Amino acid sequence: MNEFFDDTAELGSEEDEDFDEVAGDVRKKSNGTNGAVDDSSEEEEDDDDEEAARRVREGFIVDEDEDEDEQTERRRLKKKRRREREEVDILDDEDLDLIGEANPQYEARQPSKSKYKRLKRGHKDDRPTQEARGVNEIFSDDEEGLGDDAIDRHREPRGGLVDEFADFIDEDEFEDDIQRELEEDREVARPGMSGLPGLSGLQAAGLDEAAEEDFRAAFGDGTEYDWAIDLQMQADEKEQGEGREIKLQDVFEPAQLEERLITDEDMEIRKIDVPERLQLARKPFKTLNLTPDQMKARLKEEAHWITTLILPKKRLARYFAEPFERAVHKVLEFLTIEDYEVPFIFTHRKDYLIHAGGDYSPDDNEADQPPPDAGPERLLVQNDLWEIFELDMKYRALAEKRDALQRSYDALQNISNITDPVFEEMVAKVQTIEEIQEIQDYLHFQYSAEMKDVSLLESESNGTQKRAQASRNIFEKVRAGRAYAMVRAFGISADDVAKNIIASRRSHFTEDPSEAPDDMADSLIDPPEYNTGAEVLRAAKAMYVEELVASPRMRRYLRQSFYESGMVDCIRTEKGLRKIGEDHPYYEFKYLRRQDFHSLSRQPEMYLKMLKAEEEGLIEVKVRMVDYDKFKRNLHQFIVSDNQSAAADAWNSLRRDVLDSALTRLEKVMSRGVKETLRSECENELCKTARDKYYEKLDQAPYKPKGTDLGTVPRVLTLSNGRAARGDAICWAYLEPDGRVQEQGKFADLRIGNPERYIPDGKDVVNFCEIVRRRKPDVIGVSGLSTETKRLVKDLEAIIEAYDLRGPEYTDPNDEDEEKSDLLEVFMINDEVARLYYNSARADKEFPTYPPLTKYCIGLARYLQSPLQEYAALQKDIVSIPFVPNQNLLPQDKLLARLDSAMVDMVNLVGVEINEAVSDPYLANLLPYICGLGPRKADDVLKTINMNGGEVYSRGELCGYATDRELRPAMAAKVFQNCASFLYIRYDGQEAESDYLDNTRVHPEDYDLGRKMAADAMEMDEEDVKGECDEYGPSGVIRKMIREDANERVQDLILEAYAEQIEKNLEIRKRATLETIRAELMVAYEEIRRAFSIMSTDEVFTMLTGETRESLTEGMIVPVSIKRTFPDHIEVKLDCGIDGGVSESEYPEGVGGAGIEPRHYYQIHQTVPAKILFINRKALTAQLTFRNDLLKRPFRKEIDRLPGEWDDRQEADDKKAAEKEKETVTGRAHRVVNHPLFFAFNTPQAEEYLGGKEPGELVIRPSSKGLDHLAVTWKVADNVYQHLDVLEMDKENEYSLGKTLRVGRMTYSDLDELIVGHVEAMAKKVTEMMKDERYQKGSKAQTEQWLCTYTEANPKRSMYAFCINPKYPGYFFLCYKAGQAAQLGTWPVKVVPRGFELQGSQYPDMKSLKNGFKMQMQTMQAGGGRPAVGGGGGPMRR
Repeated sequence: MNEFFDDTAELGSEEDEDFDEVAGDVRKKSNGTNGAVDDSSEEEEDDDDEEAARRVREGFIVDEDEDEDEQTERRRLKKKRRREREEVDILDDEDLDLIGEANPQYEARQPSKSKYKRLKRGHKDDRPTQEARGVNEIFSDDEEGLGDDAIDRHREPRGGLVDEFADFIDEDEFEDDIQRELEEDREVARPGMSGLPGLSGLQAAGLDEAAEEDFRAAFGDGTEYDWAIDLQMQADEKEQGEGREIKLQDVFEPAQLEERLITDEDMEIRKIDVPERLQLARKPFKTLNLTPDQMKARLKEEAHWITTLILPKKRLARYFAEPFERAVHKVLEFLTIEDYEVPFIFTHRKDYLIHAGGDYSPDDNEADQPPPDAGPERLLVQNDLWEIFELDMKYRALAEKRDALQRSYDALQNISNITDPVFEEMVAKVQTIEEIQEIQDYLHFQYSAEMKDVSLLESESNGTQKRAQASRNIFEKVRAGRAYAMVRAFGISADDVAKNIIASRRSHFTEDPSEAPDDMADSLIDPPEYNTGAEVLRAAKAMYVEELVASPRMRRYLRQSFYESGMVDCIRTEKGLRKIGEDHPYYEFKYLRRQDFHSLSRQPEMYLKMLKAEEEGLIEVKVRMVDYDKFKRNLHQFIVSDNQSAAADAWNSLRRDVLDSALTRLEKVMSRGVKETLRSECENELCKTARDKYYEKLDQAPYKPKGTDLGTVPRVLTLSNGRAARGDAICWAYLEPDGRVQEQGKFADLRIGNPERYIPDGKDVVNFCEIVRRRKPDVIGVSGLSTETKRLVKDLEAIIEAYDLRGPEYTDPNDEDEEKSDLLEVFMINDEVARLYYNSARADKEFPTYPPLTKYCIGLARYLQSPLQEYAALQKDIVSIPFVPNQNLLPQDKLLARLDSAMVDMVNLVGVEINEAVSDPYLANLLPYICGLGPRKADDVLKTINMNGGEVYSRGELCGYATDRELRPAMAAKVFQNCASFLYIRYDGQEAESDYLDNTRVHPEDYDLGRKMAADAMEMDEEDVKGECDEYGPSGVIRKMIREDANERVQDLILEAYAEQIEKNLEIRKRATLETIRAELMVAYEEIRRAFSIMSTDEVFTMLTGETRESLTEGMIVPVSIKRTFPDHIEVKLDCGIDGGVSESEYPEGVGGAGIEPRHYYQIHQTVPAKILFINRKALTAQLTFRNDLLKRPFRKEIDRLPGEWDDRQEADDKKAAEKEKETVTGRAHRVVNHPLFFAFNTPQAEEYLGGKEPGELVIRPSSKGLDHLAVTWKVADNVYQHLDVLEMDKENEYSLGKTLRVGRMTYSDLDELIVGHVEAMAKKVTEMMKDERYQKGSKAQTEQWLCTYTEANPKRSMYAFCINPKYPGYFFLCYKAGQAAQLGTWPVKVVPRGFELQGSQYPDMKSLKNGFKMQMQTMQAGGGRPAVGGGGGPMRR
């Protein structure tokens, strides 16, 4: 089908043409000067590039109707123009002479002389001089008016390679003598400039024959590389020559090709008649070229392999094992041989996935067969098919690596005549890639030298050169030397030891040498490699350990033991000790121990978090076997001998040592492998959970208006107040059922009034009612970005009730003659898709002029009309939606593949009306998920349909079949087979070409069954059927049934008889297919999704607050902001936006009742810690407590753990060590003060905490001066914090709070008095200072610059201003300048609780401070005061 898509663009005409708008003629352009021929190829090529780009942008559609004569004529003209250009560019000597005859100064060309005069440094007078051009020749061509010597220099042959850019450089002209010297120097510097037409002039230049021969040998004759230059020129001519097709790579950048899916690889995928998803999945693997017998054997082996992996997870009776494997085998046939995708197999080959009652295979053992009375059993569901599809890819990788390993072994046999029973036995048993890798490692270890020869021969046969590795590793040296006799003396091979262990009995016995190990080692000394017996013994032990480690049988047994009795421990690191606190998300496994693999598989997200924490260096995930030391001791019996002697004891001790060493090494290897395998399994399990959640979201039909059928698309009005900040508008949008935005706008006030209190309705209530009555929406949807959205819902519900706004009328189900209507429904909509949509490029492209919140409303409305299409439009952004907690721990590619499989299932369940998809890009987003298609093939389908006229009248037209017109096929046979039933065409009884079955889920291969079922249901004989078909086409019987509204009659058919007859005659199972046909004959493409899902309370809570039950629950301590205080309760707001309340009984000690009033203890907008007592998730409210005794108890997530799963001792020791370390660092014990503003902060922590607070906020914290001091840090201004030292006096003990608190010279009775009387008093004075008209917000330098500018503008006036002193918090600068000529002066101003302090005097307010400053300045100028800083002059004026 790719003949309709051309991946090359044809060269256009190289002539530039202009169209005369007046005359309507085309006139040729000419850029020549004075009639000279001008080469305009660059402009023509640019035009060609633009034309090619335009054709590529239009979809590479080649118009076959183009007149071939016009194309031929255009190519002929192009050839002619190219020849003309070449004739202009290449002029011989006679041409140049003819040109020169028109020039009086032209001299005829003389026979050229040798260009090698420079070698003798003479003949300067013989050189011709170049005369300057005249005024009339300024604009003449370069060659005109030049002597023949100059022309020769201008037209050098390609031998002059040194300065190939000389022709492009315009050189200055000098006087004759200077010019000659420059030319001489230039020739010396450029030996190749004069060209090398021949070296006959060397002798004339003064060289004898010997020197000439030496010269030729050293420099050549200038033609040595002509062959390479000729090849390059030929390649350039071929590349740029006539008729060369412009490829996509010539027009687009590689990134653009990849983005548009038009690379060479993409075009190949479009062309091949195999479903796109199958091609992409099989891309890493080789194509299977097997005989039928080989394929049958392969599928049988693969089916058994897959069955062993899937069947244990299925809850099926044991006697279903054989039917299950047969079902898997059949699915593999469909996938591998037939190239069917999962949706097709599940929909149209469902009979092979079900074990029907009475199925029996005489070839199988009767004991393993289901009993005859066993009922039908569904063996495989759709998720199982996707798993089989993934396992098929894994098996391909396994088989390819196994086959490659087998080829290496066969080559080894052919070259070295080696036979290895271990390899031959183990390679037939491999089940995993790890086992293949272990056998490969064993082969390379056991036959390392021989494998190098095999590798060398393979590289030579492949045409690649590979250096032979002459060096040998230590094990090759041991194996080739005398020391290997010591290895054999261990008396049993590594493989025999593994066989004994696996059999749990000693089937292979150990032989003891007569010599002791040390004596034998001494006898095998082999200088210079091994000079002592100890070296021989050490090498032999290392060799035997390596043989045990490399044994594939040993590794397989140990891996199985790890899976059976493995445990996972979490060991915190030193970094984790400091970083992971009790409120850290990793704390749940900080001291976790003894977790078996089955437990972790039930909570995969926790194991993935553990691995993430390990990557961050916070913990170590240790995989181990339970009682591994005991396990090793139990294996000693399989390697030692039973002999009783000193030598035997020595050998047995040595054997135990090497076995322990090997098992220790293998433990690390197995631990890493098992850990990664467990990671992969947990990722798969979490991906599966995410897929199931996603499928649930997809499995919902559009919102169903009352009185309509499921699947009806509603008219929708959606509103949102966004974040509901002060001044934010309420945006709304109205969408028709076809998805068009008919109207949108904004409301400012929709609050309902209160007539009893004379409060009118909001100004937009009437407008809202008018829109509802005019547009008549079926439903009103609301969502937002804050908890204030709940208030908007209540306002809308009140308006609807007050103004009696009703939805459309529908038939009363209790009385069919009665029409009724209900009040409009208002409910919250899931906005996870709308949040991604409203700021996306897609939204900006669709609605560039709409505000973001309106686009958000459009996204909400579309979700109500079709959740499936909204999710499909996200494409790869779907991974941004969290379907499961900790989804970010999953690999994005793996997650996206699983989510896409869910979308594929649902799209093929719903189907796509192909003609609507052609005209609606929004619906066309579903086409890539259709079975058999993908992004590339879906694009081809749409383009081909548009080329065919833009409409499809029957499914057959998709593959090019039509009776009345010639069509281009949109797809080939296999793709059509996969997708035909999932692309439907609306049935129109008025159209003769319309076929009812094209509007159903019935596949074209089953159309005859459907027609026969309809004929039997209508009780028509063959003659009647023929008559209907002759008049109305092949489906005339069905057309008659629909026309007579007799669909229900197919219910009377007995399908079992049909199915038995089909299976008997055609050996095809069709029982489930017949049921599908019957259902479709009754209702075509019936909506079988669930009804639209209304959000639950928890979902609404999470959407509006961003919190879940795990992240916000009772018992947690959270920061709250004080909203309002009352004697009996306090209103607060949590960070997530929900409102909270604190009753009087939950006040801290000493507050409320007879104590301090809440309004004196708490300030508005103050942030304080509170503990959650209860959360009303529906009302979005919470009850909290400020009681100090409850705040001291930290929140801990309650987890039911078995004894031994949590290391309580390590946890207690770490806490104790942390307390001790804190005492050591601070020099004091950890102290707690019973006050809501007390925090265990140090200075940086206090400043960081106050950074986001308002000026005047404070914290009380421990002091580094000891237990009789406290520190109060309060925020003076942004990035300015004052730290007050509070001395405690009259303390009952060192940990209690002092009864008298002193700050400087001032004393207070408690912390609250200190806060109000000292800190808040100073904060008020700071605010007073900053609000004064003389205060400057900038720095001191900026304030002084302002004073200078002011006095320059007003020379006779003086001015002063205040600014903050950030270096000394609590101080301000008073800067002044007494006139233009005066110096700048600065006085410090200190803020004190009762006012300001200036030059030792205190002033209660700013007015007094400024007056005092003036008085002091006047006194100073009169000579009666201290000198001013910086001097001054002139009177001060206010």
